[in-house]
Amino acid sequence: MRIPKSLLLLSTAFVFSLNASAQKTNVHYPKEITSSQKEIITIYQPQPESMNGNLVTGRAALSVRKTAKDEPVFGALFFEARIATDKNNRTASLVSMKVTNAKFPGIEDTTKLKRLINEIETEVPKWNMVISIDALVTSISAESATTKDEFNNSPPKIYYATKPTALVYIDKDPKIQKVKIDKDVEVERVVNTPSLILKDGDYFYLYSAGLWYKSESVLSGWKKTKKLPKKLKSVGEKVKEAEKKNNGGEEPKEDPTETEIIVSLAPAELLQTEGEPLFKIIQGTSLLYASNTSDQIFKDVNTQATYTLLSGRWYTAAKLEGPWTYVPSDKLPADFAKIPAGTDKDEVLANVAGTPEAEEAKIDAQIPQTAKVDRKTAKIDVKYDGTPKFSKIEGTALELAENANVTVLKEENKYYAVENGVWFSAPAATGPWSVSDERPKDVSKIPASSSAYNTKYVYVYESTPEVVYVGYTPGYMGCYVYGPTVVYGTGFYYAPWYGAAYYPRPVTWGFGMSYNPWYGWSMSVGFSTGYMHVGFSFGMGGGWYGPPMYYPPYRPPYYGGGYYPPGGYRPPGYNPPGYNPPGYGNRPNNPNRPSNQPSVGHFDNNRGNIYNNQAGVSTNDRQRPSQGGSSRPSAGQLPSQGGGNMRPSTANNNVYTDRQGNVYQRDNKGNWSQRDNKSNSWQPSTNNNMNRDAQARDRSNMRTNNYNQQRSMSRPSGGGGGMRGGGGGGRRR
Repeated sequence: MRIPKSLLLLSTAFVFSLNASAQKTNVHYPKEITSSQKEIITIYQPQPESMNGNLVTGRAALSVRKTAKDEPVFGALFFEARIATDKNNRTASLVSMKVTNAKFPGIEDTTKLKRLINEIETEVPKWNMVISIDALVTSISAESATTKDEFNNSPPKIYYATKPTALVYIDKDPKIQKVKIDKDVEVERVVNTPSLILKDGDYFYLYSAGLWYKSESVLSGWKKTKKLPKKLKSVGEKVKEAEKKNNGGEEPKEDPTETEIIVSLAPAELLQTEGEPLFKIIQGTSLLYASNTSDQIFKDVNTQATYTLLSGRWYTAAKLEGPWTYVPSDKLPADFAKIPAGTDKDEVLANVAGTPEAEEAKIDAQIPQTAKVDRKTAKIDVKYDGTPKFSKIEGTALELAENANVTVLKEENKYYAVENGVWFSAPAATGPWSVSDERPKDVSKIPASSSAYNTKYVYVYESTPEVVYVGYTPGYMGCYVYGPTVVYGTGFYYAPWYGAAYYPRPVTWGFGMSYNPWYGWSMSVGFSTGYMHVGFSFGMGGGWYGPPMYYPPYRPPYYGGGYYPPGGYRPPGYNPPGYNPPGYGNRPNNPNRPSNQPSVGHFDNNRGNIYNNQAGVSTNDRQRPSQGGSSRPSAGQLPSQGGGNMRPSTANNNVYTDRQGNVYQRDNKGNWSQRDNKSNSWQPSTNNNMNRDAQARDRSNMRTNNYNQQRSMSRPSGGGGGMRGGGGGGRRR
């Protein structure tokens, strides 16, 4: 059969068109297109193989036929591509590509194939092509993803409560400063906490989960109060205004629940059940789980040991009151890996070594968010509390500024700063600062014991005289591949800077950070139901300000550089309050689930990517230097669009190719057959190696469908809960 000139060009376009629109990632497969030679080309769902930084390799099966009545000829296309990602929409755009091979068993005209490959390498930049991040997550290998850095996995102080309780974290001894909420009102505030704690006269006032609390001591004795002193009434009004705005202008439908208040001056976590723990069996295992809590609490009936999951790490104890001991995820009882997908508590599978969910979480933690930075318009505001003060970072030639509002590094006679995932450089500590097209040479050596550790996950990929192409992986936001699973935070305590200003550092504990396959990292918010209170017990003047990946529903109008929540890694989107997300295995909504499932805010498409809304930073521009160094069209010049006659195919999305270019088909019973182009037929096959590809495709489509379902149901809502900690993270970014 004759191969049309446009075959590889058009088929490759569809290799990367998993998502034809950034607004909807679910695209029907396979796809069809009519070539210039009037032949019908069918492209099956691509199979990504590996990823290194922003370079992806993969393959895709395709077929060609002269007319709808003719027998198709099947083949395979192999490619390498550099991508620009948009993790909000779960897409990655192709910016440069190389076709490494193409095979059509039964067609031996290699000269024609080689010519077509050369032509496609010239034409590909003209196409607007996109690949699904979920296809990457479920298809590529995570074997080399883990960090070799040492983290601190010692357990924090773990409190246990059987009634609604809020954990308030204050970083060491309370520091009180006067801050202005507007030009006429100045109040005293405890600045070294993410919680909103104000002082008036002899009393402290704490806002938590929709209620105000009053105490003579900031450390204990908190009681609910309905009356604020005159000086603080304007604060209460602003908080309520912000909550109402976040709730679509509506008043709360339920009264908030009063909670006990625990104040901790050291990193801590809170476990709580509604009354004494009620355990239910997990079918097919010897495990029980506590059903009257949103926390991850398990019991192994064989040993009677209790297990809990905190910031991606497992701990065990004889009883819920502790003491607790760290357990590596690959040393858990074997039954944890047997928790059935699609059932209660299957979300913990992402933190159990060796499970498909854990492997996918590791891959997701390696996929960067990328952006283009304009050298002229991107800016950074570096401030020091006094004269710049630097200290050496162990094991490197770098020095770190102790009293800066952002991460500032010194290497020899040059200075580097990181803000919102962009590197800047300057000849002096005080500037002038400009966008940097390189990182410090020793940044990859920064140990986890340094508060600048997360900056090693901010990258510079390419540059031109006008722009720099950058990216960050979730490690910048606190999500790390540690051993066989992902964890949140390094576990180290980083001492803050406190002088005339207070600059906190990244944290691991105190905020109920938990990972699941549907919305990544989020903060747990306790038992209280009704109004969306989480996110309003922070901010007002100097103090807490952390890498923003987890966002509260609303940023109060009186925010003035204070606390901003932690870098919780969030892949697909938030779980809308009151919505029980479907999971792997087409997980159904379960009416027997506890009503206190944690609320993690509403889906906000502008907040999961810290590059959004930054001056001089763009995440949707595809123009880059080619791999050979030649320039692409100038910024603002859009590539020409192709494939105007592309359409969904009525064929089943059940055709695959292996690494040798052979083409296989799976029937609805799971049986495999291999294509023989010479006889135009499918022959029975026992190649079980294709099962992994089939499973990856199924899981990719499931993740994409779940993501779209969450997006369609997401809206600003009044769900919520009592605050367990309110957030974490540090000012250093």
